[in-house]
Amino acid sequence: MATPTYQPRGVSVSSEGWRTPTGGASHRMAHQPRPDEEESGPTGPKPRPGFGLRGPRRSPHVLTAESLSALTLPVGDDGVIIGIDPQNQPAVLSLLRPAPMEIALVGSMWMAQVLALRTVATGARVAVETARPPAWGQMAQAAGGGQQCVSVHEVRQIAPQGPSVSSPVLVVRDMGARPPRNQLAPSPWQSVLTVLPFLGPRSPQMLSRADLVGLQRLSPEEAEVVTRIMRLPEQVGAVLPTLSDNAMLWCSRDGHQFVMTQPTEAETNLLGGPRRMD
Repeated sequence: MATPTYQPRGVSVSSEGWRTPTGGASHRMAHQPRPDEEESGPTGPKPRPGFGLRGPRRSPHVLTAESLSALTLPVGDDGVIIGIDPQNQPAVLSLLRPAPMEIALVGSMWMAQVLALRTVATGARVAVETARPPAWGQMAQAAGGGQQCVSVHEVRQIAPQGPSVSSPVLVVRDMGARPPRNQLAPSPWQSVLTVLPFLGPRSPQMLSRADLVGLQRLSPEEAEVVTRIMRLPEQVGAVLPTLSDNAMLWCSRDGHQFVMTQPTEAETNLLGGPRRMD
């Protein structure tokens, strides 16, 4: 299939990639004829001072109307790169969508902060509602290169964030195993990530309601509960108590995926190394 080419006015692109003027030289006066309008001699076009012989003419690259339907625009996954999958390929997590989204993370504040930093890197804002603001303060100051991309709020002190398609928001709720009810109304382009250090009495209900669940290492008892709630294969649930500090299992209603999160040098300098508990 021929490739469409940008053709400036007065320029034709030949099949060999050369550019040749089609409207005459830019310095030709309006009353002067073009070189190709000159009379030809017995051996070809007569040379004209300042113009010379006319160069070769070939048909430019043209895309017909019938060929337009064959054009495609390949688009890859978009979102936050959370690590690599078992095939050593980048694992991308779509944390922000046009519809409200609930995410449950059974794991450490370290993992939640890595996700927050990488979400900021995509151009989104992060609002943290937490019972331990000092633990989030340093990360909030370092994120965004000096811009106010991460805001930290006391419990029940977070205000509506005004998310939009041009300014999506990830709300991180870090309030222990028994977080209070979320005061923010569901909104498009706003996702809520609830961090659970371990499974509490209300955790099964939260997991079953969540659109996406991230699991770090669990105890064997917790693994049994999660395997039942998330309807995981038994062999997958059996692996959960053996995960390393930077390994996770991400589950949705459509499937599950093991991911290894490798922190960057900047993330390690700011947050330290991977850990399961804070």
